[in-house]
Amino acid sequence: MKVLIVGGVAGGATAAARIRRLDENAEITVFECSGYISYANCGLPYYIGEIITDPEDLTLQTPESFFTRFRINMKVHHEVTEIYPDQKMISVKNLETGEEFKETYDKLILSPGAKPTQPRLPGVGIEKVFTLRTVEDTFHIKEYIRRNQPKSVVLAGGGFIGLELAENLRELGMDVTIVQRPKQLMNPFDADMASFIHSEMRKHGVTLALGHTVEGFEEKDGGVDVLLKDEMPMHADMVVLAIGVTPDTHLAEAAGLELGIKGSIVVNDRMETSAPDIFAAGDAVQVKHYVTGQNALISLAGPANKQGRIIADNICGGDSRYSGSQGSSVIKVFDMTAATTGINETNARKAGLDVDTVILSPMSHAGYYPGGKVMTMKVVFEKETYRLLGAQIVGYEGVDKRIDVLAVAIHAGMKATELKDLDLAYAPPYSSAKDPVNMAGFMIDNISKGTLKQWHLRDIDFLPRDGSVILLDVRTTSEYGNGHIEGFKNIPVDELRERLDEIEKDKPVYVICQSGLRSYIGTRILEGNGYKAYNFSGGFRFYDAVMNDRCLIETATACGMDQ
Repeated sequence: MKVLIVGGVAGGATAAARIRRLDENAEITVFECSGYISYANCGLPYYIGEIITDPEDLTLQTPESFFTRFRINMKVHHEVTEIYPDQKMISVKNLETGEEFKETYDKLILSPGAKPTQPRLPGVGIEKVFTLRTVEDTFHIKEYIRRNQPKSVVLAGGGFIGLELAENLRELGMDVTIVQRPKQLMNPFDADMASFIHSEMRKHGVTLALGHTVEGFEEKDGGVDVLLKDEMPMHADMVVLAIGVTPDTHLAEAAGLELGIKGSIVVNDRMETSAPDIFAAGDAVQVKHYVTGQNALISLAGPANKQGRIIADNICGGDSRYSGSQGSSVIKVFDMTAATTGINETNARKAGLDVDTVILSPMSHAGYYPGGKVMTMKVVFEKETYRLLGAQIVGYEGVDKRIDVLAVAIHAGMKATELKDLDLAYAPPYSSAKDPVNMAGFMIDNISKGTLKQWHLRDIDFLPRDGSVILLDVRTTSEYGNGHIEGFKNIPVDELRERLDEIEKDKPVYVICQSGLRSYIGTRILEGNGYKAYNFSGGFRFYDAVMNDRCLIETATACGMDQ
């Protein structure tokens, strides 16, 4: 069996190695445009920032080591220029010598990945405007910084690469600005949760110019002017485009393969394309979202590697199936960690799902053990069925642990109420006897039983201020004095039973505290005494973070630049 593979990074390299483990006699050749195979895309920004110092650490294998171990021919600097499905043949160009030749195959695997989105804007091709996809791109940016010592950079785009680059370039001492059209960073997060990411970026000196449209680039005064729609240009010593990625599928399109979202390659659950004996994996393929069942593009290393393995199994006579991508991801944002899995509230509503959420701010480990830090969790679930749909967490220690537990729960089809039953490891340095994931389950279970009724941030502007409802803040007097929502009366929760006569019984009571715990206790006291009470989801800490971010965004819109 002769297997040809286009692309030697995640999906392609995984498929090649797995085929060899299953079939010692297969003839396997991988064609890779760049000079490197099996490299860690996610590590590239950290090499630029000198966190990773040895360039060899960026590559898990070399063509030589791959051949030594697996007897697989890794042909770097070789570009596949055309596919002939009817003839089961491809055309290849050696980029070093210019030689062109054809190769036949029994099975063909396409793993070309995705390329940085480069909008058709004036000045995209100028020397000081960079993209980051390959190891060569990394070396190019690194060498430019070494030679020119730029003091400032504009990053166009606030996704994973944009944030990782922002942190690493800031650590090098550069003035960093992120500019983009959306008014929030990191679209996998809801806007309220993204507020915490914004705060961390600003705290470390990154300027956020959100809600601005880039219209082009011009070389000026030894640097680059970033041209903005209806705004004054931004000037920097260099620019990196991190707007996103687009499936690199020109070969598939020319070969007549069926294409989907943004030109991605359509595959079935065996990773087979519309052409016989041609498979595809990685960032170039359209997948099913595991939660919604809808078609999606999810460019992450984990799914690409799994898909490569599934292809290898099927080529070698097995019957492996890809169940879909869930979008589980985690990112370091300076001192903070942000993670997500499943779908967020925004996308769940867009998908037509009737959803609810809980927001909580638990400690990373037992409060009596030194060093614990607060994390903020948002868990999304379907009303009526209580199907667990997604989660977002921002915080410090323990974020990655909790998001993985929630990812497994979603994959297992658990109900959100069942999170309370999970038997999770506990010791004071690592967790609490009631783990944050259990706490989310307790809250959702209370909702299902009517013990907890909530009001949310989106309700804040619609709460009557005419006295028809009671607005109650149950924090301490000093907490209330340091900041509160206008119109809210303060009765500390420990005084509430003795001061119930200050609250009219025939009016609904909307209660808030710092994190949501004391206000929940307050609602139970009120409900137990005949009142109808609602607890604010997230607490004043959450409200304050989101409102401060909203003010900054409104300021940016008014003055043309985020402060």
